[in-house]
Amino acid sequence: MKFRRTLLSLLAVAAALGSFAMDAAAQTAYKSEYRMSLVLGPPTPWGQAGKVWADLVKERTQGRISIKLYPGVSLIQGDQTREFSALRQGVIDMAVGSTINWSPQVKELNLFSMPFLMPDYAAIDSLTQGVVGRYIFQTLDKAGVVPLAWGENGYREVTNSKRAIKTPEDMKGMKMRVVGSPIFADMFSALGANPTQMSWADAQPALSSGAVDGQENPLFLFTILKMQNVGQKFVTAWGYVADPLIFVVNKEIWNSWTPADQAIVRQAAIDSGSQEIVIARKGLVEADKPLLKDIAAMGVTVTQLSAAEREAFVKATRPVYTKWKSVIGAELVTAAEKAIAARKK
Repeated sequence: MKFRRTLLSLLAVAAALGSFAMDAAAQTAYKSEYRMSLVLGPPTPWGQAGKVWADLVKERTQGRISIKLYPGVSLIQGDQTREFSALRQGVIDMAVGSTINWSPQVKELNLFSMPFLMPDYAAIDSLTQGVVGRYIFQTLDKAGVVPLAWGENGYREVTNSKRAIKTPEDMKGMKMRVVGSPIFADMFSALGANPTQMSWADAQPALSSGAVDGQENPLFLFTILKMQNVGQKFVTAWGYVADPLIFVVNKEIWNSWTPADQAIVRQAAIDSGSQEIVIARKGLVEADKPLLKDIAAMGVTVTQLSAAEREAFVKATRPVYTKWKSVIGAELVTAAEKAIAARKK
């Protein structure tokens, strides 16, 4: 009996040592530094999402996982539409990425770019935090990355140098910078504008020179970049599209970490995303929308559409909605519509 107890004790010690050795071996395979891709850096909410995530991971892993931020999608020469492919290929280790920028590679992500699908923040939450969000994460996992958490780039509002936009007719003939996703070209063409696809790095000098008349982006970018100085004298808050962000890790990198570290990275992403969403919505969820007042104080004409005025834009873009519903998948879009209809406002 004594011999058996001794043998069991030795086996337990061996197992523990084996486990320790495996963990140690796994950690020796860790990279000294991991590359996180971002389109925007601090002080934007997007950039803050990446910084908070990196800081939390380093702190909670006692430095085992150290992350360097690469804003401006500099790992791929500023071409934000290549970011998802670079993630799968291992050029990028991890990212806080835009559903818009990744939609050319993952068609289901175009859901969030459907014109006027999400009328308020509760609608966004009903998708990202519900069955639709879980389906999107499964789709991304199958596409070759590990999705961990949601963040938010915000509603994209339209600005221009020509006139206040209150009706679709006001957009006719305007040269508008849009992101490199076909649904955006379809939407602005349907409104009579002349959409021009270009990266944000190219957009800023184009706005400054007057090569393009306007653009659409979350309003935090307007204030941070002082876009009135590049001719953007008119802002219309129309809430036509919102852009959730997604925290992801390359699969090979993810599999190289211990389960304990995977859990830490996942929770850090969730915590960072929650913090970032609050930052992204600041100034816009309050009743008096102080961010709009700040922009008006810059000498900018700010237009907020009435329900009837907004409906005219909805009607004008409905053919685009119908076309893209079949491209994205009618079942997924219908599930999103039902989730939004059932949301708690």
